Amino acid sequence: MSIVVFDPDSTEDVDFKDRMRHPAAADPAGGMWLSDTEPSFIDADALRKGRLARLRAWMREAGYGAVVLFDPYNQRYATGSRNMFGYFLRNSTRYFFIPASGPIVLFEYPQSYHVSMVLDTIDEARPSKLVWSSVSGRDDETAGPFADEIAELLKTHGGGSMKLGLDRCGHLQALALEKRGCEVRDCQGEILAVRAVKTPEEVKCLQVSMAGAEAAVYAVREAIKPGVSENDLFAIMYHEVIRQGGEFIETRLLTSGQRTNPWFNEASGRKIRPGELLALDTDTIGCYGYYSDFSRTFRCGPGKPTDYQKSLYRMAHEQVQHNISIVRPGMAFREIAEKAWKIPDRFVDQRYTSVMHGVGMHGETPFIAHAMDYETYGRDGFVVPGMVVSVESYIGEKGGREGVKLEDEILVTETGTELLSRFPYEDDFLDRQV
Repeated sequence: MSIVVFDPDSTEDVDFKDRMRHPAAADPAGGMWLSDTEPSFIDADALRKGRLARLRAWMREAGYGAVVLFDPYNQRYATGSRNMFGYFLRNSTRYFFIPASGPIVLFEYPQSYHVSMVLDTIDEARPSKLVWSSVSGRDDETAGPFADEIAELLKTHGGGSMKLGLDRCGHLQALALEKRGCEVRDCQGEILAVRAVKTPEEVKCLQVSMAGAEAAVYAVREAIKPGVSENDLFAIMYHEVIRQGGEFIETRLLTSGQRTNPWFNEASGRKIRPGELLALDTDTIGCYGYYSDFSRTFRCGPGKPTDYQKSLYRMAHEQVQHNISIVRPGMAFREIAEKAWKIPDRFVDQRYTSVMHGVGMHGETPFIAHAMDYETYGRDGFVVPGMVVSVESYIGEKGGREGVKLEDEILVTETGTELLSRFPYEDDFLDRQV
């Protein structure tokens, strides 16, 4: 089944005319956003077209006839389409066929075609051949029909190339495609490299997403008091993220007291006591599906921070500021790792996993490892204008009572960097005059 476009003035299809009268039809954002929480200064049409153009330029350069996208983040990047996002993160049953040039075909969950067909980036919708496989079918029964349809589309619209990129797929589907003459390649890493450099409209999305996340962190800071639980504060943060037009928080990294050491514990029902630290990481999918990633550590009053708490905080602050200061366009990832702030020996064991990492629709490429970890986690590459990265610090010694988490998000420009996260640091920890 295809969803085709009829003349809205025709009398032949009353249902279609009714669909065209739906408020989504006149929405300049393509029907994806019918909410006053989405900022009008973002040109959603330019956002979609700019991303798709970057994707297709890479496809042509790499010789791909088409890609099939199962990852909801990649689908959204390529087309602007979102449908039951959390469900399709775990169920690879919704997919797009995107040729280097030519019509884009959505293979959609039944009865939900209308969610995305208002978008000008999608030319046709068909029912997914895999949609019931996780419920009642078997992969070996669905792989054949799936591959038949994709291979035929590739022969018709691939421009003579049978090279087909898959961002994620079951091995039975990949084997079935190869049997039908497709040259199958795993293209997830290549697509992430394309996404690493942001268009101007993407930068706007990141900025407004950050503003929402900062409002959520402020709400948490204001609610910190003895007896409030970590879950209470996490709920406040989540509420404000949604209220600001965000979508969800990827992690539950909000902890207090001894649970701040080591890092990566998750929010719990623990009640906060006076004098304890409260650390959080935003990890927020905000406006238009763009990520906001910064971290702050606060203290539950009354009173002032201890000398030990100040020392932890100052080291974390120094690490973030130093590592921001060394970033320049054209630098190799390895050079950044080598010039990064030197972590004192007693804090090395519990260091954060990276010096900095990419930010876009989620935590993305590049991942810049510490020099000591480079042979294990490091990747070669260069920082270029348009990349957005979050600069990380966690300072907490093994067996220590507490730890401090700080992090800021920056845009790499033609001449240096621009700070995207503006939430202030705590004056009491840095002995600044208030």
